[in-house]
Parts: sequence; structure tokens; C-alpha cells
Amino acid sequence: MTFDWDRRHCARRGHITYAPDEAHLRERLRAETALGEVWRCLRCGDFALGEPHGSGPADRAPEVPRGRALRDLFILRFLAVERLLRGLFIVLAAWAVWRFSNSQDAVRRFFEENLAVFRPVFEHFHYDLDHSPVVDTIRGTFDYRHSTLLIVAGALLLYALIEIVEAVGLWAAKRWAEYLTVVATAAFLPLEIWELTEKVSYLKIGTLLLNVLAVLYILLSKRLFGLRGGHAAFEAERRGASLLEVEEAAGTTGTTGTTGTSGEGPVTRTLVTGSSRTDTV
Repeated sequence: MTFDWDRRHCARRGHITYAPDEAHLRERLRAETALGEVWRCLRCGDFALGEPHGSGPADRAPEVPRGRALRDLFILRFLAVERLLRGLFIVLAAWAVWRFSNSQDAVRRFFEENLAVFRPVFEHFHYDLDHSPVVDTIRGTFDYRHSTLLIVAGALLLYALIEIVEAVGLWAAKRWAEYLTVVATAAFLPLEIWELTEKVSYLKIGTLLLNVLAVLYILLSKRLFGLRGGHAAFEAERRGASLLEVEEAAGTTGTTGTTGTSGEGPVTRTLVTGSSRTDTV
């Protein structure tokens, strides 16, 4: 059983109808019923009762993602949310480094005072707390110069900005954002692999797999860098998914009647009011 992205989206967001000026297309998208005038939704192909949401030439119709394009948009927006959350987390990390850089001495004193409290407890279990890897790492950060910490904070902010820009562009399905995501994500993959050689964790493995899958998916599905026909093939595929394009092609090939096609098999014309189907046209 295949998942119907079109009807799921229409059930949540509502139908989108359009009255083209071209008579042959208007006839294929409009019908009269006992309940009144109905127009075919540009996304799911069902008929919706009431006036169309817009009208004009067919080439001015709104671009409505359908089928695979709608699924791709859902995945891109999932990646956009993930990028946004990561960017906000990195902003917090940059802020923490900046605050630390301005109060290293106070933080050092606070750390050493509290370490002295826990030292007898660890000595009871014969554990040398002063020479543990964690304590050595923390103490090492106190020796960083103020300027070095500022550079780290600035680099983190730059990284966060890239992530947030990616998120905004991916949410809007901008092609430049897809290129930016692929390039930026691929650039950090060697670093993520190197971190795994230092210490393995489920979080690092999950992040690496997500980034690899994201790069491969965007590269292949969006046909970036000339893959699978490049931008021209991608645009042709996107336009071919348009309901108006499908109906216009059906009309020029001599297909008649009122059933039409959606490009993915026959479309059942169903009269809908809101999100509930009430009758069949």
C-alpha cells in the first residue's frame, strides 16, 4: 500500500484550486453538481466545492508540489529543522566559550575549590582524581589564551550561521541551499570520521549516518552538479508533476472525457467539502 502524500497534505492544509483562462483546461478542471460548482484540486486531483482560489493563464498558476515532489519537500523540511536545532545549539556553545573567555580565573578558582571537596571521596576508592583524563582536559582549557577562546567562539558562531542559513533555504526549497548543504556537510564528514577514531558513541555514529544519507539524498534526488541530467532534468521532472501540465498534455494528445490522469495513474474524481468527501462526480 503506497502512502498518498497528496491527499494527506490536502487533509491537513486544504485544497488548492485554480481556474485557468484556457477553455480546454478549464473544462477539465471544472464540473457542475447538484451541490454547485466544483473545481479540481491542483494537488490531490479531487474536486472541491466552491469558487476557485485563483484564476488566470495556466502558466501563472501556483506551483503546487505533488507526489514525489511533496515527499521531497517533507524530507527537506525535516533536514531544515535538524539544521536549525543544531545551529541554535552551536550558538549556545559559542556563547558559553565567550563567557568562559571573560572569566577564566574565576572559573578556575571555582573548579579547584569544588575539586578539593570531592578529592577525599575519590581517594577513599583509590582513584587519583588530580590526574584523571577528564580533570586534565578541563585544566588544559584554563591555559588557553583569551584571544584563542575568542577565535573558537567566532568559529562556532560562523558554523552556526551556516547551519541556520541552510535551514532557512532548505525550508523554502531553494536550490542554492541544497548546494550549500551538500558542500558544507561533506566538508565536515572527514572531521566526524576522525572523531569516531578517537572515541565511538551512538550519537556520533547517528550524526555521521544522517549527514551521509542527507548528502546522497540531496545529490541524487535534486540532480546536483549535473548528476542524472542536472538542473534541466530536475526542472522537467518538477514541471511534469504539475496537474495543469498533465492535463494540458492529455488534451494535446487527444484524451477526452472528464476523468483525466495525474501522471501516477488514473485519478478518481471525488467531490469534497472541506476535508470530507461527500459525493463522486
